[in-house]
Formats: sequence, C-alpha cells, structure tokens
Amino acid sequence: MPSITRRRAGRPASAEADILAATERLLIDGASFTELGIQQVCAEAGVARSTFYIHFRDKTDLLMRLAAGLTRTSFTIASAWEPKDGVDAVADAFLQVVAIYREHAAVLRAITEVATYDRTVRDYWYERLGQFTDNTIRLLRQEQEAGRTPADIDLPSVARIIVKGGERAIVDHVADGDPADDATFCRELGRTWWYGVYRRPADQPGGSS
Repeated sequence: MPSITRRRAGRPASAEADILAATERLLIDGASFTELGIQQVCAEAGVARSTFYIHFRDKTDLLMRLAAGLTRTSFTIASAWEPKDGVDAVADAFLQVVAIYREHAAVLRAITEVATYDRTVRDYWYERLGQFTDNTIRLLRQEQEAGRTPADIDLPSVARIIVKGGERAIVDHVADGDPADDATFCRELGRTWWYGVYRRPADQPGGSS
C-alpha cells in the first residue's frame, strides 16, 4: 500500500515529484534500488504505472533524475565559495555539502550501487561532477593570473584529482564515517585543497620557480 500518511501536507506535489520522493522514501527504508520495482514505486507514490512512464523512461532515468537533484544542490553550495573567502570558508562549504549528502544518503548509496554495473549511470554521475571540475579550473586560472597559485600547475589534472578525489572521500565518509567527525573531516579536506593546490608553496615540487 502507498504510504499516503508520509506524504507532505498542503498542496499536492506533481506526479513527477511524488515519484521521486516515493523512491527516496523506499531507499531510506532500506530498499535496494536494483531490486526495487517500478510497480512498488508507483504504489508508494500513489500513481498509476502509466503515469510513471509519462515522466520517466525507465528506472535508470529515475535514478539519474535523483542524482541531478543531489548534484544541483551541492553545486550551488560549492560554487558560492571563492578563494578570497579563505580556507575556513572552503571547509564550511564542504561541511554543508556533507550535510546534503547525509540527508540524501540513501540516494547516494543507490547511485554508488548502480554505477558499479551500469555505465550509463556511472557516466552520468561523472558528467554531473564535471561542472565542479570546470568551476575549479576557472577559479584556479584566476588565482594563477593573480599570482597567488603557482603558474606551472596543470589545471585539468589537478582539478580532476581534487574534485573526483574529494567526491570519493566525501562519499566514503558519509557511508562509513561518524557524523560527529564531519567538521574535522571537512577541515582536513579544505586544508588539503587550499595548501595542496590554491596556496601551494612555490618552492615545493610542482610549484613555480
């Protein structure tokens, strides 16, 4: 039976939003996305199966739509930070991203689960992460031009390392780390970005001469 009592009070959401929310509820309740059936999602959302196919091509499309919402929210937070804000601010931005990932940990778990065997989902997830990489390259280029970041840092390489590496570290921390350690984790991640790239000492290997 659909969990009508768990739907939000007030103005009804659209069928698309109902389906997305229902899927996340089922995942939070412990359902494996791989084993989750479309009919089960429809029953939870209180919609007909035909309605599902009006809004989504299939389960893969459904998961990618959930992933898009997650990355859109986290990108809004991350892209608000600029180097002029300093290392403490980047750590705070990471802390906010970790909070979002924890709130939607069930969706994150589903993405990780399906990405191991579905290249479409895996490629889609990394494509979404590409916006973080592009933004990081933009910021680093500005810092290089201002002389605050070593000029000989290879921007595409370092952006790929810190964005994808940071994302994997955050996913791992959300999955297995103690929430009480979130602030410490984000502080260390922020300092790794800041002192390892944005303010890398010029006399270190890879720094400007």
